[in-house]
Amino acid sequence: MLNSLTGRLLILTVIFVMLAEVMIFVPSVARFREDYLLARIERAQIASLALLADDSMMIDDALEQELLDNAGVLNVALRRDAVSQLVLSVDHIPPIAAQYDTRDTSAWVRIRDAMHRLITPENQVIRVIGTPSRDAGMLIDVTLYTAPLRMAMIDYGLRILILSAVISVITAALLFVAARRAIVLPMRRVIDSMRDYAEAPDDANRIIEPSAGVSELRDAEVTLCELQTQLTASLKQRERLAQLGEAVAKISHDLRNILTVATLMADRLEGSEDPAVQRTAPKLLSSLARAVNLCEGTLAFGRAEEPPPRLTRVDLAPLIEDVVDQERLSATEPEVEIQCDVPAGLEARADPEQLYRVLGNLLRNARQAIQATGKPGRITICAVEDTEGWRLRVTDTGPGLPKKALDHLFQPFQGGARKGGTGLGLAIAAELVRGHGGRLDLQKTGPEGTVFEILLPSHQKL
Repeated sequence: MLNSLTGRLLILTVIFVMLAEVMIFVPSVARFREDYLLARIERAQIASLALLADDSMMIDDALEQELLDNAGVLNVALRRDAVSQLVLSVDHIPPIAAQYDTRDTSAWVRIRDAMHRLITPENQVIRVIGTPSRDAGMLIDVTLYTAPLRMAMIDYGLRILILSAVISVITAALLFVAARRAIVLPMRRVIDSMRDYAEAPDDANRIIEPSAGVSELRDAEVTLCELQTQLTASLKQRERLAQLGEAVAKISHDLRNILTVATLMADRLEGSEDPAVQRTAPKLLSSLARAVNLCEGTLAFGRAEEPPPRLTRVDLAPLIEDVVDQERLSATEPEVEIQCDVPAGLEARADPEQLYRVLGNLLRNARQAIQATGKPGRITICAVEDTEGWRLRVTDTGPGLPKKALDHLFQPFQGGARKGGTGLGLAIAAELVRGHGGRLDLQKTGPEGTVFEILLPSHQKL
């Protein structure tokens, strides 16, 4: 209970209310002491009137003692025109311990004297000077014991403390109820929603609906709702991707078997004497071999991830020419010109099959983007070597990448660069390049075209 938010609020409320009451208690007790002394002066004035009414100013001892007892003082002296006259008095007055003048005292002096009286238990005799009512030219001087004054102050202080305690309890209870309804219950609702959602995060019905009246708590609920919504959508997408991956793995397995048979049949074409067949047979066999490797790579990806690259020395010019020839065969209207600017004999450390897939995906995306405009275009692929490694740049004159593709660049199934695209091409290309220890960067994109750059680091070990 004490470690809970409401418990701590309850304790703090009681403490703060008591501190406030203490700040009120001290000046209140000081004011009570001042009123007590003024009341004794007023009673002493009334008692002296009985004597002043008699010209002889003679009364018996019993009446005098009764007047002093009713006034609560030991003697009464009147001062007028610098002359002091003892009006009423007991037979013996103990020594006077202190003297107080009620006519002109500051608040600090009254508080000091009141606190001193509370902490002084001895029954002392004090002298008090004040102004009688309706007689500005006269002063009244009385002496009295401090024990009745101190007891009256203690009684008054206890009543204030009891009242303060009651106010503290009521205030704390009201604050406890208000805090529980306004803060604790909405927070508990958020916590319960989080626990309920954690049991089945794929269930959209368990997403919290913001309803808190406090703006801060409502902001927390809105943020939690957005987070749960995004997480649920992500989990559903992962589930679909897992199902798709399983289906693709099955298809790739069967397709690999079909392509293997097709490769065996295509091997016989190499013995043909037809010149056209002799020219196309190697490219056909090469394409079938890559298709088989792609199926095997897909099966490996479905099990875990892309297999690590088998690094070797690759002559870039023939590899890039092979990729370009493959894309030229797929090109349709409008015409897309593909140019190569690769120095002869430039070799890089890379996996030739994976590098072929990377370049193929980039060229295919560029060609499809240009063809989608319905206008002719040009794709340029160049390669250079510098101190960092080998840089391969693919430049096109297409319309540039849309905002959706830029927001989810290199993320599969997050929106491709063209309508109906899946974004898999760039995601696969980026993953293959990262496997080489390099990176695939978007250099620029816009209405004038798009530039992608592949960096293959030279520190890769064979």
